[in-house]
Amino acid sequence: MPSPARHRSLAALQRDCRVCRACAEAGFPIASAPVFEGRAGQRALLIGQAPGAVEGVEGRPWRGRAGCTLRRWLDLDEDSFSRRFYCTSVTRCYPGKSPSGRGDRLPSSREAELCRAWLDAELRLLRPRLVVTVGGLAARRLLGLERLSGHVGERLSLGAAVAIPLPHPSGASAWTNDPANRERLERATALIHAELHRLGA
Repeated sequence: MPSPARHRSLAALQRDCRVCRACAEAGFPIASAPVFEGRAGQRALLIGQAPGAVEGVEGRPWRGRAGCTLRRWLDLDEDSFSRRFYCTSVTRCYPGKSPSGRGDRLPSSREAELCRAWLDAELRLLRPRLVVTVGGLAARRLLGLERLSGHVGERLSLGAAVAIPLPHPSGASAWTNDPANRERLERATALIHAELHRLGA
């Protein structure tokens, strides 16, 4: 399989990414094929942690409960969400359940490294003007943020793109129970809508 860095079209990159088995061949217990969705020309890129169980089965990102929450935060229906955002993640395959039995397994640093070339190639080919990271893992890997909370509601940058971090919309998280955090989230979603408007999305 060609290195992602060698791809000259998004269609070719997506074709090869869909059959990537690097993490499985490295011995990680992944539980789906790669999951992502989008098309050339989209200038807003949304990057999550990893697909969940529903996404792994359906082969489309943000199809489960967390996706419903994320779209509610953004006040977008499914069609509007898909039109605006190219959706990808730090790791592409559903990592399976946590060994503890609670929630999904957090992808390892090695898995993130194995997937990084795909993400770098997407950034190179799409040249997004808006990058939205969802959750702490994506914020650390893409924006270098050690602690996400204090940066929600801020307008950051990633190269030439505006970068806006969001918390993870997991039902297991109590982050939005804090009124101050809800205000941060409202500022973040307002910034996202302002940037989408500026892009004509």
